[in-house]
Amino acid sequence: MLNTVSLEGRDLLRIGDLSRDEAEAILDLAVELREQPKQPLLAGATLGLYFAKHSTRTRVSFSAGMAQLGGVAIPLAPEELQLSRGESLPDTARALSGYLDALAVRTHGHAELEAWAQWASIPVINALTADEHPCQALADAMTMRDRIGSLEGVRVAWVGDGSNVLVSLAALGRLLGYDVVAACPPGYDAEGVTTVVDAREAVEGADVVVTDTWISMGQEHERVQRLLDLEPYRVDRELLALASDDAFVMHCLPAHPGEEITAEVLYGDRSAIWDEAENRLHVQKALLVQLLRPA
Repeated sequence: MLNTVSLEGRDLLRIGDLSRDEAEAILDLAVELREQPKQPLLAGATLGLYFAKHSTRTRVSFSAGMAQLGGVAIPLAPEELQLSRGESLPDTARALSGYLDALAVRTHGHAELEAWAQWASIPVINALTADEHPCQALADAMTMRDRIGSLEGVRVAWVGDGSNVLVSLAALGRLLGYDVVAACPPGYDAEGVTTVVDAREAVEGADVVVTDTWISMGQEHERVQRLLDLEPYRVDRELLALASDDAFVMHCLPAHPGEEITAEVLYGDRSAIWDEAENRLHVQKALLVQLLRPA
C-alpha cells in the first residue's frame, strides 16, 4: 500500500477537517484500492450507517466498501432504534461506540451530526447533511483528476442551486488548487463560493460543468417556485458548447432529465457521471482505511 497520512480516530464532518496532504492521500489511496479492490485491510471492523434520509449511492458504496475491505456495515434505521422511543442521542452514541469502529451519519441538520461526533468516542463521518457532503466532493475530485491529470488551475463551473455539494466541492478546491465559479439565481447561492447570475458566464471556457438536483430532500413543498427560478440554469447541449472542447459534466445523482440537465447531456459522451458515481466507493474505502487503520 501507499504510505498514507493517517487520520486514525478522527471525524470527517466537513471538508475543512482535512489538510491538503490528507485530501491528496485519500485520493491516492482511492486509486490504489480501485486497482486492487478486495484487500482485507479492515478485517473484523464494523461501520454503523445511521441514515435519517433516503440514500442509494452513499448507503450502497459504504456497505460494499466495508465488505471489500473485510469488514461489516450495519444499517441503523432511526425508526428501529430506541431513539424513536425517547432515548437520548448522547446515550445512543455512547452505547454504539462500544459496538462499532466508526459511524456514518446521514441526516438533515448539521448540528445533529456534530452532536453524534461530540458524544461518540469513535470516528463519525458526514454521509450528508444540509450543510456539506464531503464524500461526494472527494469522489468529484477523484473523477476530475482521473480525466484531467492534475487539479491545479482547473476551472469548475457549477450551474443551478447552491447545494451542500457545492459547498464541499468549493472547499476542497481551495485545498487542492481548482477554482469553482457557481451560476445561481439570486437567493440560491452558497456561502463562501464565487457566484455569478448568468450560467453562460460561469460555463465559458470551463474544464468541468457540474450540476445538482433543483429540489433536494425536504424541499418538495418549494417545487413550483424552484422550477420557475432555476429554469434558466438547465445544463443542455447549447450551454455545454460554451465550455472548453474537452470539458465534461458531473452530477451527484439522482438526476431529473429535463429539469437540471437534459437527457442528451446526462447520457452523452461528455458525461463523467457514472464514473463519478463509482468513485464514491473508492474514496470512501480510502477514507475508512485512513480513519481506522494506523499508517
